[in-house]
Amino acid sequence: MDQEYERRLLRQINHQNLPTEARLSKCGSATCSPVSIRSGDRFIPTRAGSNWSINFHYANENCRSPNQTHKVKDATSDSSKDAVAYAALLRNELLGAGIESVPDTHTDDRRPSVRSQDSHSLFRVRLLRSPRKPPRKISKIPFKVLDAPELQDDFYLNLVDWSAGNLLSVGLGACVYLWSACTSQVTRLCDLSVDGDSVTSVCWNERGSLVAVGTHKGYVQIWDAAGGRKLTSLEGHSARVGALAWNGEQLSSGSRDRVILQRDVRTSPSAERRLQGHRQEVCGLKWSPDHQHLASGGNDNKLLVWNSSSLLPVQQYSDHLAAVKAIAWSPHQHGLLASGGGTADRCLRFWNTLTGQALQSTDTGSQVCNLAWSKHANELVSTHGYSQNQVLVWKYPSLTQVAKLTGHSYRVLYLAVSPDGEAIVTGAGDETLRFWNVFSKTRCTKESKSVLNLFTRIR
Repeated sequence: MDQEYERRLLRQINHQNLPTEARLSKCGSATCSPVSIRSGDRFIPTRAGSNWSINFHYANENCRSPNQTHKVKDATSDSSKDAVAYAALLRNELLGAGIESVPDTHTDDRRPSVRSQDSHSLFRVRLLRSPRKPPRKISKIPFKVLDAPELQDDFYLNLVDWSAGNLLSVGLGACVYLWSACTSQVTRLCDLSVDGDSVTSVCWNERGSLVAVGTHKGYVQIWDAAGGRKLTSLEGHSARVGALAWNGEQLSSGSRDRVILQRDVRTSPSAERRLQGHRQEVCGLKWSPDHQHLASGGNDNKLLVWNSSSLLPVQQYSDHLAAVKAIAWSPHQHGLLASGGGTADRCLRFWNTLTGQALQSTDTGSQVCNLAWSKHANELVSTHGYSQNQVLVWKYPSLTQVAKLTGHSYRVLYLAVSPDGEAIVTGAGDETLRFWNVFSKTRCTKESKSVLNLFTRIR
């Protein structure tokens, strides 16, 4: 046997027989060269007992200087702080969280804190505390008040509506009056006292040329506002018609007889659809902005959603504990529906009708009588009855109150939005109509001057 080979073999055997401590002390560090065996023309290194994860870690640490190690840790800490600051900024802007500082989650106890001297930290604090868009000031005093004698104090009726032509229709007793917001002139459209009847609901069509009038005896009359003449009178209900909603040339009517009738005013009255789903009086009706779904609320505490083809409700919500009159579809988010409950419920609830999921709810503290969304911002207004008789403006989805308007001494049962989407009118049993400026036009109507806008280059 070769003497050199025999010497190496004995050295390897002696090394493996040593205790662990002796081997480590003899090796000195993890970077010592491994024992190898040469057999003929082959060189076989011995890798037994090697911990590769530790070896690689030591190798990376040995290759990196101490300054670089601290820089990597500081960069990681800064990036995490930036992520937290960005999340806080989003919460401030979208939800109004009011966060003014970011907690330092990576403070090292072994070295003194330098947060006050850190320019990045100061920048984050300045960014969070930077003045955001100032809150909109809403006047708590109505800019106009009109007398409305014989305006009924009945929760289930809908006696005020504002047309696209800037005409306000109001049902007072047995008469319907039109008030022009442009000229302030008042005209009487109809008088039902000759038939021993009274007005229970009014509703303009989308173009603002026709006004539908529901009566106590169950009739639905269609009137031409410009000509001041009655076009037709629709029968079919056996009790008062308290809710009306237009969908193009189709008119939906809800009655105390628990039935919803859909009729095309251009065809014969026999071509009607009867929607039966409520067990008590229908007091709220609203079509979705895409004209595909009808939401109905009733005194049976139910909120139903119908489509344009089925005779049965496609969705039913039973979370409210009182009558559902207040209904409003969001013009900003497809399928978002808001509803409000009566005295025993007092809650605003929001629904995703695309999935049938309940989204949010909040207790308003008083009976919810009406709801309306802003056309320009993600806000909505609610009117209330027992016991505070107030008008509330909400920001969605944070559901923070933007304004609280008081002045009515009775339940604020009626609500309509102006055609420009800025003003609202409220009516109450105190026989007054009050006009408020609550919404603002936040969408810019000016043409963009950006060079990236291709249409600015077209001649």
